[in-house]
Amino acid sequence: MKLSTTLLFVFFFHLATQLSAQVSKYDPWFGESCTSIMVGKKASTDGSVMTAHTCDGNYRTWLSMEPAADYSDTAMVNIYKGYLHTETPWDMRNVKLAGRIPQAKHTYAFLNTAYPSMNEKQLAMGETTFVGPDTLVNKNGMFLIEELQRIALQRCDNARDAIRLIGQLIKEYGYGDYGECITIADKKEVWQMEILGEGPNRIGGVWAAQRVPDDHVGVSANIVRIAAIDRTKPDYFMASDNVESVAKEFGLWDGKGTFKFWKAYAGREKPFMIREFYVLSTLAPSLKLSMDMEELPFSVKPEKKISHEELAVLYRATYEGTEYDMTRKVKIIRKKYDENRKEIGQDTVISPVANPWLTTDMRNTLNFIAPGTIDFQRTVSVSWSSYTHITQLRDWLPDEIGGISWFAFDNPAESPRVPIFAGSDRLPAGFEYCGQKRYREDAALWSYRKANKLATVSWGKTKDIVAAKVRGFEEKAALEVPIVEAQAKDLLKDGKRKEAIKLLNDYTASYTAATMQQWKELEEQFWGMFGRGF
Repeated sequence: MKLSTTLLFVFFFHLATQLSAQVSKYDPWFGESCTSIMVGKKASTDGSVMTAHTCDGNYRTWLSMEPAADYSDTAMVNIYKGYLHTETPWDMRNVKLAGRIPQAKHTYAFLNTAYPSMNEKQLAMGETTFVGPDTLVNKNGMFLIEELQRIALQRCDNARDAIRLIGQLIKEYGYGDYGECITIADKKEVWQMEILGEGPNRIGGVWAAQRVPDDHVGVSANIVRIAAIDRTKPDYFMASDNVESVAKEFGLWDGKGTFKFWKAYAGREKPFMIREFYVLSTLAPSLKLSMDMEELPFSVKPEKKISHEELAVLYRATYEGTEYDMTRKVKIIRKKYDENRKEIGQDTVISPVANPWLTTDMRNTLNFIAPGTIDFQRTVSVSWSSYTHITQLRDWLPDEIGGISWFAFDNPAESPRVPIFAGSDRLPAGFEYCGQKRYREDAALWSYRKANKLATVSWGKTKDIVAAKVRGFEEKAALEVPIVEAQAKDLLKDGKRKEAIKLLNDYTASYTAATMQQWKELEEQFWGMFGRGF
């Protein structure tokens, strides 16, 4: 049976799988969750430092603004495991107390996402998991990566201090997670820190950190990226003292030649795959990077400076129009007519129902019908994303407005981004509920997910509609946010901080409400288009 005719029969199967798709350990992208891109201040159009993160997978989508606080000299703070999969900030089901450490006398306010991401002092973080060798995992270590991020954001106001603190916490209390990378940015610079355990039942861990040059862009996408560690350049490299000795002890390095962190700890033949290649080659095409290379540069100088809107374009990437486009072989025959509706020929075109986020079942179905139809590629944007953020840090503005997180729920290729300021102390209604465990109307995630899933039913017909809505909100933000920031800056200058914070809170709430309304209208439009089938 030809693929073109069979597509008619799989339409409703396609709809059902798109609406119910969940990440499974049998899916090829398991272990390839999250993409973080870093931009140095001289590589951005406005001089901002940026770090970004896609939280891809079945992680909590509730978020909150945690306030600053003061504590006594004897106060302790609880360290938890299991908080990534809770349904609300007060949901403690399956959350375990891992231990307690002395509390800081003062903690900063921070944006509490699944992987905490920004504090009031314009310190920001992204995250990606690279797993690493199982032999290094110590499940008895106190700290998982998200708790290290939380403590660092509460206590630090710059990237280097955050790296040092995380290293100290790991050494003293133990790292209990798989291999993780956190991208750490402040108003001046951005670093990539890669962390692993030190072995079963050993309190400690191994880590290395490398700074992205100010005029460069870097990327972390679930693979160790740091190569040689030059300790003679402390402005660009930091590492635990044991990175070489642990590698030798566990047979990960023979002690000969130049030690490369990724070669010892990546568990891969190369320190890159499709996402790293796509991002770096897109930004620096003259380097003529290739997937056949043994190693890509840690970072590249982009041939054109990049804005946060252009970074959002990278996060929408599905490799459309390239050899890695998964839709390019999913085709149908379309008849051609003249002005009198007389058939005058045929064209073979990409099917409107082709989209780059087909479920494993759908890909397997199409490949069974016509082997080789789809070669799976891990795209930058995925339909199973929990949330994403692009965080800008700007040293010429007060911290309250200098830090801004462009936040989006669900698929970053479909959803609008709302601005959350570092000085905000309240988030819009619905942000306090996670929408991953079940469908719930009060969870902000579903305000976007319903329309996004329907859009994939016939992406060829809906993608321009969705893109126009996304662009509309980018244009709205480009016009309005500078005005809001100027107003807040004046209020702060006049000592009216409370009024400034209210202004920021209210703007985020009204902007978010507008996006939710627009995506509700998209949902209704798409049901009108597809609800009756063909």
